[in-house]
Amino acid sequence: MAFLDIFKKKDDKQNELTSFLPQEIYESGVLELQDVIAPSALKISSKELSLGEKIVRTFFVISYPRFLTESWFSPIINLDKIFNIAVFIHPIDTAKVLRQFEKKVAEVQSQINARERKGLVRDPMLDTAYQDLETLRDQLQQAQEKLFDVGLYISVYGDSEDELDKMEAEIKSILESRLIYIKPALFQEEQGFKSVLPIATDLLAVHSKLNSSPLSSLFPFVSFDLTSDKGILYGINRHNSSLVLFDRFSLENYNSITFAKSGSGKSYCTKLEIIRSLMFDIDVMVIDPEREYESLAEATGGKSFNISLNSSSHINPFDLPAPKEDESPADVLRSNIINLVGLFRIMLGGLSPEEDAIVDRAITETYALKDITPDSDFADIEPPLLSDFELVLSGMKGAESIVERLSKYTRGTWSGFLNRPTNIDINYKFVVFSIRDMEDELKPVAMYIITHYIWNAIRRVQKKRLMVIDEAWWMMKSDDTASFLYSLAKRGRKYYLGLATITQDVEDFLKSPYGLPIVTNSSIQILLKQSPTVVDNLQKVFNLTDEEKYLLLESDVGEGIFFVGLKHVAIKIIASYTEDQIITSDPSQLLAIRKAKEELAAGVSAQK
Repeated sequence: MAFLDIFKKKDDKQNELTSFLPQEIYESGVLELQDVIAPSALKISSKELSLGEKIVRTFFVISYPRFLTESWFSPIINLDKIFNIAVFIHPIDTAKVLRQFEKKVAEVQSQINARERKGLVRDPMLDTAYQDLETLRDQLQQAQEKLFDVGLYISVYGDSEDELDKMEAEIKSILESRLIYIKPALFQEEQGFKSVLPIATDLLAVHSKLNSSPLSSLFPFVSFDLTSDKGILYGINRHNSSLVLFDRFSLENYNSITFAKSGSGKSYCTKLEIIRSLMFDIDVMVIDPEREYESLAEATGGKSFNISLNSSSHINPFDLPAPKEDESPADVLRSNIINLVGLFRIMLGGLSPEEDAIVDRAITETYALKDITPDSDFADIEPPLLSDFELVLSGMKGAESIVERLSKYTRGTWSGFLNRPTNIDINYKFVVFSIRDMEDELKPVAMYIITHYIWNAIRRVQKKRLMVIDEAWWMMKSDDTASFLYSLAKRGRKYYLGLATITQDVEDFLKSPYGLPIVTNSSIQILLKQSPTVVDNLQKVFNLTDEEKYLLLESDVGEGIFFVGLKHVAIKIIASYTEDQIITSDPSQLLAIRKAKEELAAGVSAQK
C-alpha cells in the first residue's frame, strides 16, 4: 500500500477522501504498521504537502548542461538539511535509439549542408551537435555506452513555507551554478512525494536522456565512509549517518591525537574507545590528570593508582627493565641513564653543560654502588634510590648546587614522591595513574616518570596495548618530556602500542617543536568543538576548509571531525545508555546517579 493511500478509503460507488480518525484506530483495537508511521494529518495543495507539523515540497530536474563534472551532486547530498532524493533510471533499447539517431544525424547534416549552399557562416552549435551525435552513436554501436531515461526528484522538509523557500533558493543556486535547472512539481505534489518514497514508483515521469558516463556522475554515495569490517565504533558520520568504524591497529601507526576545548566531550570520547577496546582484548593504560577514569577502572575490573606526595603508591625512577633477547644489558643501562638525565633536567629546573656531565657520571656511579654495570646481569638486583644518588653527588666536586636543589626530593617536602622503592603492579587489563592530587609544579615530573615506567613494562612483554595521555599539554611544557612523548609516538608501533594523546590547550601543544611531529605521527586525528582563538591555527595545521572551520565552532558536545589518513568525516560520538552511565563525567548526571544509588541503598536497608 502506498504511503498516502492509508489516508484514503475507496467506496464502490464513489471515490471520497476520508480522514482516518484516531478513535477509529482505538475502537478497532488493531494497530498496524501504517498506523504507526502515518502523520497526524494530511493536506495537499498546489505547491506543497502538509504532513502533520511538517511541510514537504518536491522538485524535479528539467535540464542538464552538455557536460556533467564528477561529483557535481555531492554539495546537494551533503547539505545539512532534511530531504529525500529519488533517482529513477529507465534503460532504453539501444536498437530503437540507433534508428532515432540516424534520423537526427540526417536532420543536423541537412541543416549544415543547407547553410553551406546559401553561403552562410558555419554554425558552431550545429557542428558541436553533429559531433556529439556521431560520437555517441559510435559508442552505442560498440556497446561502450547505453542510454537511459533518468528522473531526478528532490523532496525538502520544513516547519514553514519561509523555511522551504530558503531551502529552495539554496538548492537552486547550487544547481544553477552548474547549469542544472529544477522546477517544483506544481499540482503534482502528491505524485512527487510518492515518487521519492522507497516504494520504487515513478509517478512524476519527468525524464531526461543520459548516457552511461554522465549518469555515473549522479552516483549518490559521494560522502566519505570510514567503515571497515572490524574495529572500534567511534561514532556516526554526520553526512550520511553511516558508522565510523575503525581499527587503529590496522594503520601505518597506531597513534591518535584529540584536540578539543574544555567540556566538548574529549574525555567522553576517549572513555568510549577504552571501554570498547577492552572488549577486543586490548590492554589500556591511562595517565589521568583529573581523576576522571577511576570509576571506569572500578567498573571494568581494572586498577587505579593515585600518585601524589602523600599516596601509598610509589615508582622508583632508577628501576631497570630486564633486557630482551635482542638487547644487551649495556644498551638498556645506557638508555635508562639518558632518560634519567632528562628527568633531572625537569626536576632541577635545567642543568648547565657542566652539571649535565656531573649528573651523567653520578648516575653511572650510583648504579655501580649496587653492582649494576654494563657487564653485569642486573635482572634480579635491587635498584638504587634517589637518596643513593644524592650520596654519590655529595662526594663529587662541583655538585654542590645540584645537591642543594635535589634535597627537597630526598629530605624536603617532596621526599615522599620519588625516594621509595616501586610498590605497584600493573598486571591488569586496565590501569589508571591519577595525578590530580599532585602539585601542578610536579605534574610534568610525575607524567614523565609514569610514562617511562609504563614504557619499560611495554618493552618487557609485547602485546596489543593502548596508552592514553590526557591533558598532554602538561608534557609539552618541557622539551625533555615532549621529546620523550614524541619518541613513544615513533617507537610504539614496534611494541604493538597505540598512543592516544589528548589536549585542550592547542596553542601550548603546537608551540612545542615536538607538537607538530606528534600530530603527523598520528594516523587518527580527532577535532571536536573548538574555541575561536585557536581554530585558525588548527585550520592551517589540518588544511581545513572554511566550512569545516565553522563546523568546529558550531559543533555540539561530542561532535567534530574525524581524520584517518587522507579521509575525514564529520562525526557525532554516540554511546549506549549503559556505556553513558559508566563513562559520564557530567556533574548533573553523576549527582543523579549517586542519588539513585543512595535511594536504592536506603530502600534495601528499610526492607531488612
